[in-house]
Amino acid sequence: MQKNKKFLAFDIGGTKIACSIISEQGELLGPVHKFDTPKTIEGINQLLKSLISQHENRIDAVAIATAGTVSQDRKQIISSVGNMAAGYHETNFQSLSNKPVILENDANAAAWAEYKLGAGKHYKNLLVIAIGTGVGLGIIIEGKLLKGKSGAAAEAHFPINHGHIRRCTCGAYDCYEIYASGTALSLDAKSAYGDDSKNSHDVIKGVKQHNHVAIEIFDNWQNNVLAGLYGLVNLFDPEAVVLFGSLVEFMDIEKLERETNKIVLTPPVKIYRAELGNNAAMIGASLIAAEELRKHPHYA
Repeated sequence: MQKNKKFLAFDIGGTKIACSIISEQGELLGPVHKFDTPKTIEGINQLLKSLISQHENRIDAVAIATAGTVSQDRKQIISSVGNMAAGYHETNFQSLSNKPVILENDANAAAWAEYKLGAGKHYKNLLVIAIGTGVGLGIIIEGKLLKGKSGAAAEAHFPINHGHIRRCTCGAYDCYEIYASGTALSLDAKSAYGDDSKNSHDVIKGVKQHNHVAIEIFDNWQNNVLAGLYGLVNLFDPEAVVLFGSLVEFMDIEKLERETNKIVLTPPVKIYRAELGNNAAMIGASLIAAEELRKHPHYA
């Protein structure tokens, strides 16, 4: 009887690093531990090595969901993001453990988890939009994760405004991410309130209190999310869209679905909130790692 594989799974972002032991079926086998992301590459490596060494004899592999673009062979990062430590993309992940170390982009990993176990499990063509500090995209086509020629497919860096108004983290102006993210909502708040101390948390607090200014700010931001949805649905013709992230709790999903289907040229699409919550990226990374080990039993 084949042993049920276990993975030490990480979700590495610019603010937090989370980890847990997860089975090849995507079941959490222990508590989720969270740490502030170190500000240096040395600090990140030291933290990862320490955590891996504590659990290495109990696992079959390390599964990492990470910010940044991950190579096709899932062994390294080929480009990082602005909120990670300088040099992060040069990390030699394979040197962190004597066990296989398998990576995937965090949005792709979350998308795979929602496709396999969450809100998208009944669909073979799925678009997942992860709305956080930035915007991450994961695209499933006929049951396969879209990676592109290098692993960099499905980035939210395409213009939805031509006013040369907001500079995105990628260096370009007016990308979808800089209008549809949590960062974007904070920028909207500062502008609407005329107060640089305001942010997305103030908007959500106001929405909860039925404040008309906060509701207007949020509705305008939600319309920017919608603007990207039109294009993405027309491009990829998914059966369903899953929205992921804490801000999604406050979004009008029925309105987004109705308005999207009024405009898109494809057959109607369903829109859902994600089901797996903050652990989706770690769960997806573990499911992907399990598949890699099945395909490559002597993974190294």
